[in-house]
Parts: sequence; structure tokens; C-alpha cells
Amino acid sequence: MRATRTSPTGVERTLGDDEMMVTKTDPRGVITYANDAFLHMSALDEADAVGQPHNVIRHPDMPRAIFKLLWDTLKDRQEVFAYVVNLASDGAHYWVLAHVTPSYDSSGRLVGYHSSRRRPDPAAVGAISSTYADLCAEEQRHSSSPAALEASWQRFQQMLGERGQTYDEFVWSLTNGDPR
Repeated sequence: MRATRTSPTGVERTLGDDEMMVTKTDPRGVITYANDAFLHMSALDEADAVGQPHNVIRHPDMPRAIFKLLWDTLKDRQEVFAYVVNLASDGAHYWVLAHVTPSYDSSGRLVGYHSSRRRPDPAAVGAISSTYADLCAEEQRHSSSPAALEASWQRFQQMLGERGQTYDEFVWSLTNGDPR
């Protein structure tokens, strides 16, 4: 893990149209493989990435409720698509549309997770940014991490309910250019 906490610089990095970031982790979320695109975008060397928890790139503007959704979905043996903002080790940030799937061995035992990420549409990032800012603001109203997560999760469920959508439907509406 990084010796010191990196602060966001406001510098944004973007994936190329034909680039795909790929990582694999063990069942605890520790990185076991990272492709060159991931290493470049995260400003990490392979030795600094492999063996570290995947949250080494967690951006402080990424709401906890989205990670709860991700882990709950994976626990149910389902894949998840999510918009994510990450923090590179040099303080730059980058947005991705992530597709995370559980990986199993031939006997059906969970062996880890596979994540492929691509460049999101800028309009989708604009729409999801305001949603995530709302969730982070809700988290900041609470002094304990459990209370912050619970409040953010409840706000997230309320927002989806108001939209009449699941998170998957929300993601795909943004991906298909329908931010309603």
C-alpha cells in the first residue's frame, strides 16, 4: 500500500477509445494481475500494484454506497457494471465504466474477480458525478463510517426509487445517452 495518502490534484487522465484496463484480484480484492493500461492510468509500477488491495486507487469522491452495491452484487455471484472515478498514485483522477465479474475454478469455488474498464462517455460522467457528489455529501454528514455508509445507501436507494430504476438500469440509461 502507498506509504502516504495521495491527494487529488484535479488533473484528469482519460483512456483512449481503444484502450481497456484489466485487473484480476484474489477473493479479498488483492491485485494479482494488472495490464499496461491499468498501470499507466494509475501511475503505478507492476511491483506497486500486484499484491496491493484494489482500493489502492480509491478516489475520495467515490461514494461508499457504490462499493457496497459492487460487493453485494459480486457476493450474489452476479456481474456488475459501474461508473467509477479512481485516483492515480500521482494525484490525477480518471473515470471508467467498470465491468466486474467473479471468477470460479472448475469446482465452482470463487478464486477472485476480473475487472475490465473502458472510457466512459463524458455526458455519462457528468450525470453520474452529480449523483455521486450527492451521496458523498450525505456520507460527510455523519461522524462514523457505518452511519455514513448506511445514510449514503439509503439516499442511493431513494434516488433510484425516484428514477424508477435499478442501478443497472441507471448505468445503462447513462451509457445509452438517456440521463433523464
